[in-house]
Amino acid sequence: MPTIVHEFDWPDRVLIGTIGIPGERTFYLQVRAGAQLVSVALEKQQSALLAEKIDEILDELMVTDGNPFSVPSITPVELVDNDPLEPVAEEFRTGVMSLGWDPSTVQIVIEASPIIEVAEEDLDELEALAAEPSEMLLVRMPVGAARAFAKRTREVVGAGRPICPRCGNPMDPDGHNCPDASGL
Repeated sequence: MPTIVHEFDWPDRVLIGTIGIPGERTFYLQVRAGAQLVSVALEKQQSALLAEKIDEILDELMVTDGNPFSVPSITPVELVDNDPLEPVAEEFRTGVMSLGWDPSTVQIVIEASPIIEVAEEDLDELEALAAEPSEMLLVRMPVGAARAFAKRTREVVGAGRPICPRCGNPMDPDGHNCPDASGL
């Protein structure tokens, strides 16, 4: 069966947003172009790593021989998107993500494919499934939009539960059982 590709070459909106309260949030990568809207679920760690790697790519491109791709060093104010997610209809939960650079269009490229769940008796089919996912999200973002996407993503990830300065674990509003200094 051919892969269903949700492709966005010049999206109107690309963002990471959440649904739920800190500690119980579900993260979504949401993309819209006109009436086409796709939301895929992903983990907090995937969101954080995506923002980090986008910034790394942009920073490397920015210092390349006079910044030929006009990569902004800071987020362009006009591209800041602080609006909430649009209504979410989850297409899939992201398993594999890849990130790249397309110099021909001067865009960051994100690919996301769903988690593949295979029963033990079907492990032989895993290679065939991995080679061709059932669905894929393909997003291309210009450099300014990518910088804004990374900034917002870092803010969304950081808006969760505060981290305990002693043990490094998240603290809940209703209390925190911090191990004592001896690590017990």
